[in-house]
Amino acid sequence: MGKAPDTRKNIIFLCSYNSVRSQIAEGLMKDLYGDRFDVCSAGVASGGINPYTVKVLREKGIDISGQRSKSVTEYKGRHFDYIVTLCDSSGPTLTRYLSDDGVHIHQNFTAVTELGADEEVILNNFRKLRDEIRAWLLVQFRDS
Repeated sequence: MGKAPDTRKNIIFLCSYNSVRSQIAEGLMKDLYGDRFDVCSAGVASGGINPYTVKVLREKGIDISGQRSKSVTEYKGRHFDYIVTLCDSSGPTLTRYLSDDGVHIHQNFTAVTELGADEEVILNNFRKLRDEIRAWLLVQFRDS
């Protein structure tokens, strides 16, 4: 008896550097809907995963230590059922590398800045972003 075919849909989350928003979305999506989606994320360039991203997901029991920051060029030509851009500034640049036959979804989430803030303020900003992305994913993909 062979292994049953994988019927999960392919989804990619795209943002500028694949360090915060797209990494949060990837980790949350795997946690929420990993049984229905094969989840990836990428950026215009790989910028490394922000340590606060790891920390605020860990607070929710989500371990993204196995994830890495990737450039969208790694996925050139790969089919995705859903191509999701999470920042206004990089959408056209990112999607030009991917096949155009998937559903394109855009939802801008404001970048989190770490400049001039103490650690608790930074963590609260990352938590707010995490919770905003989670709430959006729950609505956007609950029936997909």
